[in-house]
Amino acid sequence: MAGVPLIAAAASIRPALEEISTRYNEVTGESVRLVFGSSGTLANQIANGAPYVLFLSANTAYVRWLAGLGLTQGPPVTYAEGVLALYSRSGLLGETENPLMALDSALQHGVVKRLVIANPEYAPYGSAARAALEHAGSWTRARPVLLLGANAGQAVQYALQGDVDVALVPLPLARLAKLQETGQLQVLPKETFPSVELHQQMVLLPGADQKTHEFFAYLQSIDSQEIFRRHGLLVPSPVNLTLQP
Repeated sequence: MAGVPLIAAAASIRPALEEISTRYNEVTGESVRLVFGSSGTLANQIANGAPYVLFLSANTAYVRWLAGLGLTQGPPVTYAEGVLALYSRSGLLGETENPLMALDSALQHGVVKRLVIANPEYAPYGSAARAALEHAGSWTRARPVLLLGANAGQAVQYALQGDVDVALVPLPLARLAKLQETGQLQVLPKETFPSVELHQQMVLLPGADQKTHEFFAYLQSIDSQEIFRRHGLLVPSPVNLTLQP
């Protein structure tokens, strides 16, 4: 597939980006290749010479790191704001306005046998999940029952398989997996993880050609941002209303 842009993207946006790439192909006849993983893993691959031409991170930190290494092309663009959700198996936490407080109580009473988050060393949603548990005073109690997914997608997969009692995962992936049909799914406000931001940025890389620039522009279009929004992400105002020639 020579000449087809190779795009590196956070696993947390997989459902949205796959739909966007399909729509892009319908509109333009052009294709892109998508590779998904934790933002930190992808950033390390880029730093080690991986031939990606565009990087969509789940935060700003990895974009800034690559920019500091001179491995980006032009300014980054914030394409979305991430949304963290708490999944719990049916009946575990009950109906509550403060699911983290209910989770802390369940941890204290030994009710939670397995809790999964994405690896906070590489996945921004894992960092947000750890920050939420720390902010609630639950991190120490959670660690003995903690299971780490390699990325956000794997964390959701563990929850989908029924292997865990609680998962702190991206809302878009949780919805795609229909976790709300197997348990309780609640959105956590940003105030619950104040030390971590989920401003999701994308940036062109040195190998970006005209086709990459065109897809980069399309990701900022009304069409793309509506898809991001429909998949549970918060989006900024559109920059480009139509695909640039």
